[in-house]
Amino acid sequence: MSEQSQVRAFYSGKNFFITGGTGFVGICLIEKILRTIPDVGKLYLLMRPKKGKDISERLEEFPGNPVFEKLLETQTKDVFKKLVPVSGDVGQEDLGLSETDRKLLIDNVNVVIHSAATLDFEDNLRPTVKINLLGTRRVMQLCKEIKDLKVMVHVSSAYVNSYLTEAHEKVYDAPEDVEKVIALVETMNDDALIEIEPQVLKDHPNTYTFTKHLAEHEVMNCSDIFPCTIVRPTMIVAAWKEPRPGWTCSKVGPQGFLMGAAKGVVRRLPLAKQNIADYIPVDIVVNQLLVAGWHAAKEKSGLTVYHCSSSTQKPFRWTMLESQVNEMLHKYPLKSAVWYPHLEFVPTLWMFRVSAIFIHFFPAILLDMLLRLTGGKPILFRLHKNVWASLGRLEKFIFNEWRFHNPNTRDLCKTLNSTDSELFNIDISDIEWVEYFVSLHLGVRRYLNKEKETTLPAARSKDTVLLIAHIIWQILIVTLLWYFVACLTGLTMTQSAWAPPTIYLLYSFL
Repeated sequence: MSEQSQVRAFYSGKNFFITGGTGFVGICLIEKILRTIPDVGKLYLLMRPKKGKDISERLEEFPGNPVFEKLLETQTKDVFKKLVPVSGDVGQEDLGLSETDRKLLIDNVNVVIHSAATLDFEDNLRPTVKINLLGTRRVMQLCKEIKDLKVMVHVSSAYVNSYLTEAHEKVYDAPEDVEKVIALVETMNDDALIEIEPQVLKDHPNTYTFTKHLAEHEVMNCSDIFPCTIVRPTMIVAAWKEPRPGWTCSKVGPQGFLMGAAKGVVRRLPLAKQNIADYIPVDIVVNQLLVAGWHAAKEKSGLTVYHCSSSTQKPFRWTMLESQVNEMLHKYPLKSAVWYPHLEFVPTLWMFRVSAIFIHFFPAILLDMLLRLTGGKPILFRLHKNVWASLGRLEKFIFNEWRFHNPNTRDLCKTLNSTDSELFNIDISDIEWVEYFVSLHLGVRRYLNKEKETTLPAARSKDTVLLIAHIIWQILIVTLLWYFVACLTGLTMTQSAWAPPTIYLLYSFL
């Protein structure tokens, strides 16, 4: 007879309050709770109207989300009655809650999971302080008022300490006085705030990591009042196992560039391929939030920080996938591809910029012209222009390597019985990265590019056509450049027969 799940037993009958429930982690967390904790109470979701839809209309869209396909194999849509939308916004005073909704939460909630944040690296201090820092303060204030709070789980980021090359599972000293930062935001105009931003951030690369770092101190300040825990994921990627291998709704990181590579529009990637890239599947993150919450409630004292990471336990380097990535793109191609896929890694930013001019921008101009002629919307040049503009902000994260030590997570794993180890797996040590990335690519194909497995035969036929078109394109480009070389040197094309192999060789370095 198998052991009873301690984690499920703890959460049974408990009511949750979840912020960020419509995001990548949040929607996966909701699915996991509904599927594996059938006796859970209500899930109160902080939501705001979006794109002309009120919160009840947004909630009605949940059953159609592919993340819930596995859940609906065994449950009816009645399971979604456990979800209760609450109108609010972490960026507003008192979370934007009405008095009635605030009382509802105070009287009924037992577990709080705070996941909402702005992840835009371009944002200045005002929105990030308002959402990431003050939003967390407002959640903690609500937690102080909740009558029967069992635990509060804060979703942070391992990169709050990205100014260190090695980080441990502890809350590091605040980079700045929090009240001073809030006062600056409240009293200074945008121009003045942007001007002093570098002095305020100090070693932090952007306002996101800075404000998320300060937010951890808001949680720590309450750790002697009620049970709290902090989970710091690294770069969150598609699901490893649950709810389906490869499930994703995020275009951030490898999911985004594999999406573009499969389309044939992303052909070069700036990357330190020998460095450790710390990726963590979203289902491991979700499981760890629930396990960490259970453990903190059981311990009842102290604040434990967990790195949800792979760099020191099962490290991934792009050298592991380099030889297989193009094979993968052609084994599972897209019917909607616009050019023959071929992805190469570029070791420096300046080399990428040179390559991008010839490999990305020139073809983008051509394809955008074809889109205009066929009544489509030209988007490729703008897409590459946006990528170009973002490279400076992302350079630190592209070419640096971090090691996030995770002994607390490993110890937490050991506290789980056999049932919970399977039901709420948080052990990354068994992942096979090459196999995982095949699943990730298939997930990107299905969930981001919206192409089912049935389209594969047609996609493979198109891939062959695109290969022929690509070869013809290369011949035309080399011939055109050969002609220019002959004109410039005053030689005939026969006399300059050395030019084509030279041009092709130089072109291959781009």
